[in-house]
Amino acid sequence: MNSPANITDPLVLFMPSGKRGRFPVGTPVLDAARQLGVYVESVCGGRATCGRCQIEVQEGNFAKHKIVSSNDHISAKGPKEERYDRVRGLPEGRRLSCSATILGDLVVDVPQDTVINAQVVRKAAVDRHIERNPAVQLCFVEVEQPDMHKPLGDLDRLKAVLEKDWGWKDLLVAPHLIPQVQGILRKGNWGVTAAIHRDTESSRPFIIGLWPDLKNEAYGIACDIGSTTIAMHLVSLLSGRIVASSGTSNPQIRFGEDLMSRVSYVMMNPDGREAMTKAVREAVNSLIGKVCEEGGVDRHDILDAVFVANPIMHHLFLGIDPTELGQAPFALAVSGALQYWAHEIDIDVNRGGRVYLLPCIAGHVGADAAGATLSEGPYRQDKMMLLVDVGTNAEIVLGNKNRVVAASSPTGPAFEGAEISSGQRAAPGAIERVRIDPDSLEPKFRVIGVDKWSDEDGFAEAAKAVGVTGICGSAIIEVVAEMYLSGIISEDGVIDGALMAKSPRIIQNGRTFSYLLNDGEPRITVTQNDVRAIQLAKAALYAGIKLLMEKQGVEAVDMIRFAGAFGTFIDPKYAMVLGLIPDCDLAEVKAVGNAAGTGALMALLNRGHRREIEKEVGRIEKIETALEPHFQQLFIDAMALPNKVDPFAKLAEQVKLPPRKATSAEGEAADASPRRRSREERAARRARD
Repeated sequence: MNSPANITDPLVLFMPSGKRGRFPVGTPVLDAARQLGVYVESVCGGRATCGRCQIEVQEGNFAKHKIVSSNDHISAKGPKEERYDRVRGLPEGRRLSCSATILGDLVVDVPQDTVINAQVVRKAAVDRHIERNPAVQLCFVEVEQPDMHKPLGDLDRLKAVLEKDWGWKDLLVAPHLIPQVQGILRKGNWGVTAAIHRDTESSRPFIIGLWPDLKNEAYGIACDIGSTTIAMHLVSLLSGRIVASSGTSNPQIRFGEDLMSRVSYVMMNPDGREAMTKAVREAVNSLIGKVCEEGGVDRHDILDAVFVANPIMHHLFLGIDPTELGQAPFALAVSGALQYWAHEIDIDVNRGGRVYLLPCIAGHVGADAAGATLSEGPYRQDKMMLLVDVGTNAEIVLGNKNRVVAASSPTGPAFEGAEISSGQRAAPGAIERVRIDPDSLEPKFRVIGVDKWSDEDGFAEAAKAVGVTGICGSAIIEVVAEMYLSGIISEDGVIDGALMAKSPRIIQNGRTFSYLLNDGEPRITVTQNDVRAIQLAKAALYAGIKLLMEKQGVEAVDMIRFAGAFGTFIDPKYAMVLGLIPDCDLAEVKAVGNAAGTGALMALLNRGHRREIEKEVGRIEKIETALEPHFQQLFIDAMALPNKVDPFAKLAEQVKLPPRKATSAEGEAADASPRRRSREERAARRARD
């Protein structure tokens, strides 16, 4: 995407986009970002006057990327930057990318608070009725005034009237309220509103908030901490109304794109765990501020919060070292549901605010999978339901009311644009839909932020505002599937170089070939390595699904539910052509959005749902793919498109699939050489382990 660079030039990685490239010493960071298609805003044209192009250099050894990044690898502040800092001030650790130049290898973070057209975080609110039974209740009471003949303390009289009027017995009181009780009672002229928190029927209720006079609103948050994005709902606990919903990038991505790289960062950096815990808590607090501003709510009126997360995010959020999750037997520090005071984990809401975390299912099947399971309820179904949340680590749940099994599969970040030469996250300018003419091999595509297809009149003018910057996850699936359907790649994923004679879209790269998707600036191609990365990711997912199907003793599933932001924008047909999911009636394949967040919302608004999922998680059977010897063969079979052995008969009824390749006399596909099969076996072992 950038101009050819010398192998000795410094390597620069931009986060959170994950784009990287080599650039000569002395290149301004802003120029490097623009060459890679990384969005860094600059209004003043590089004069160091607007301050919109701020970046941060990350310090440390990023082993996954083979980068040792340091502030010594960027030029010192020059006169323009010094002047800007004196006049307007630069936050600590920030630099102006138009003035700072590259001196060595760098990991550069583009702070999201400086980005106007930031990543489109597409985890939307839900449209579902949830019966309300929250853990928090507001109670207005009129307390008897002090009487010298009845020497009972103000707090004791408050507790007495709460029992008399509302039936609350044996009340505990949040310690921070005790010094405030007398002042609040007198300010309210002895009429006050108390917030009572009770999660389980067996637990003692707590007074967690107290206000003078009548207070008729209280709020809660339901939050899904994903490895890539954090999504949040702000909800009225009294009405159940979703007041505001928003999302943001998880800042931990600068420490590693996938979960295992973040565990590695903790292992290699003594303060790594603390840094990631601080980063995610700050992001959560910032997001609370955002939804409160959007909803016109005081953040200190938030009294309850429910969080879901995958196991590593769960541990890092709570300040738990996730190292044990990075190696067999993948032991969780704690798997059951948890309760905290919000302030104990630095969540800035009401001082008496409570936090509930759903239970984790297994070492790599977390509270987010539990939330999705609560939302979609495979255990409530007669039919066999497959629930898949595709992320950097896919979580898979399969079952019905008789039995539910679960596993995780290490798909890696390829589906989210990382490890793909022109890949990027879903942002304006990213290609999100692709079609290829099977005769001419000419493509057409749509980009986020533009309504027209690329072959329609007016597309070029409409696309000028956002550009055509890369390929996001939904398009990565579609372009590889379309390349297969049009004959550009074989079922084994090899780009057919013989098609160079037919179309200039087929380009030779040494011993392999690429497909030119967009001949513009930047030039966007799909390389053989890109196809292989998608094959590896989809094979890991499909092998995990097949393993669960074998455990259930079924040849097919009745319905498939795609959870998560990524799943929302996957076209089920192309997911099946790719072999990402098993053969199924396409009408029964549906996206369910952020089901993990919906589960958190259900648990926030109805404490009965907390007991429900705690019970069901205890019944779910956990399958560890690393211990299954058959996983390797399933993985190898799943490398083919859509699969080497599974027929996909239902898909073939609706999509014209290319004919199966002829095999050699030895029974192997013509390009399935022993060397290639050996590579696949090694990949299968890595995926399993």
